[in-house]
Amino acid sequence: MFHICLLMFSPQNYPLYIRSVPCQNELKFHYTVHTSLDVVEEKVSAVGKSLADQRELYLGLLYPTEDYKVYGYVTNSKVKFVIVVDSSNTSLRDNEIRSMFRKLHNSFTDVMCNSFYNPGDPIQSKAFNGIVCGMMVQTG
Repeated sequence: MFHICLLMFSPQNYPLYIRSVPCQNELKFHYTVHTSLDVVEEKVSAVGKSLADQRELYLGLLYPTEDYKVYGYVTNSKVKFVIVVDSSNTSLRDNEIRSMFRKLHNSFTDVMCNSFYNPGDPIQSKAFNGIVCGMMVQTG
């Protein structure tokens, strides 16, 4: 069975958006992603010391487990995107994960530009949710 989970975290590490397929594994994915936040922080601080302003937003594979692969991405405003995919899914390549993060970042930018959205609130945009669901259908 194919699993995918997308979580977005604020700069203070509280969730802004959670979406997983299938839904019954959401708590397990949430735990997996929270453990990956330490890896995200390590990578961001290591890159921040060496390159200052010229850091890559895509963090790549954060860590693989027996069941899942966890990928990370951090925006310039320190919002973190984490995608969890099934380890058995060998069809997803690194450049496809990278393009998924770019697509998410562009959609997140659209949410932030909405004058009715308060930064830091959980994202409840139908357009953003539609893009995420579309990505999950494409990869599943």
